[in-house]
Amino acid sequence: MPRPLIVREVPFDAWVASFRERALAQGIGTVTFDAAMRGVRPLPDVIRRDRNQSEFTKTIWDYLDTAVSDLRVANGRRAMERHGDALAAIETRHGVPAEIVAAIWGLESSFGAYRGDVDTLSALATLAADSRRPDFFEDQLLAALAILETGEAAPSDLRGSWAGAMGHTQFMPTSWRDHAADGDGDGRRDIWGDDPTDALASTAAYLAANGWTPGQPWGAEVVLPEGFDYRLTGERLQKSPAEWTALGVRAADGSPVPDGGPASIRVPAGHEGAAFVTYANFRALESYNTADAYVIGVGHLADRLAGGPPLRGGWPRGDRALTFDERIELQERLRAAGFDPLKIDARIGPDTLDAIQRWQASEGLVPDGYVDPDLLERLRRN
Repeated sequence: MPRPLIVREVPFDAWVASFRERALAQGIGTVTFDAAMRGVRPLPDVIRRDRNQSEFTKTIWDYLDTAVSDLRVANGRRAMERHGDALAAIETRHGVPAEIVAAIWGLESSFGAYRGDVDTLSALATLAADSRRPDFFEDQLLAALAILETGEAAPSDLRGSWAGAMGHTQFMPTSWRDHAADGDGDGRRDIWGDDPTDALASTAAYLAANGWTPGQPWGAEVVLPEGFDYRLTGERLQKSPAEWTALGVRAADGSPVPDGGPASIRVPAGHEGAAFVTYANFRALESYNTADAYVIGVGHLADRLAGGPPLRGGWPRGDRALTFDERIELQERLRAAGFDPLKIDARIGPDTLDAIQRWQASEGLVPDGYVDPDLLERLRRN
């Protein structure tokens, strides 16, 4: 049985009335609030989509098949040609490569073609009134109202994804507040209009503020040697590229592991899938979206836009992703078996991966942290 939708036991109109008091206390003007919130309504589909985000519910190969399709690569190269001068200036100013900025643009809105048509205020109000992350989305709604206070956008401009992200590169309102940049020098930070320059500049400014190191790679595909110890995989263990090379790890073309500072090895589809070495800039990209599939998608799309080859490694394409309920069950069974993932939240983050690897090792399995239905079935039999 699917889990029931969890929502606050408060009528939406009553929640809006209580939120109005908090918003006015935070400095939102009465006129702005009443005009902006007059047409706001709850959106049930937003709640359902919040529980089924594709970066977390698709297999990584299904996700990458779309994220880095040949069509997207071709469209991206054309988009970079059209906006080459702007991207070059942005790279010079912020130190973020043009292809990285363009890759985020591609994943977030297909280079501006699909910026979203969901009313941002209604989406944010729906999620703020929900019980899963109310404080986060209430902050976002306050920031969206503050944008209207500045006069840099009108309520009709605030349209985007179901989660409240807006514009060419899908900025959340607090990201606009903290990092929006005037890329074209017209005195506005317009991430919503047809010209993507401000949105692209804002994305570069965001990454620079969140740790992007100029001149270093995000990561690269690698080949692991026969007999590799998969307990060495995961973001928490780092070695120098020379140390990884000494252990037999090689770049996909057979060369030594690229230099980029301390690095981790990730195997998002386990020992039967492609492997990656990742550097500090991987974590900078995680500030945009924490899902490994998304970050690998951005990095690989950027590499392809810059002329790089497709991935050489394969995937266990016969497998499927676990459902939300199955991931909850997986975490609960790991805890019951004495391998506590610390959170029961359906997210397969570092703590859950560590618990899986420890359980796999105890069972004599390859400790690669890979999650699939067979792993869950083995846990059920224990």
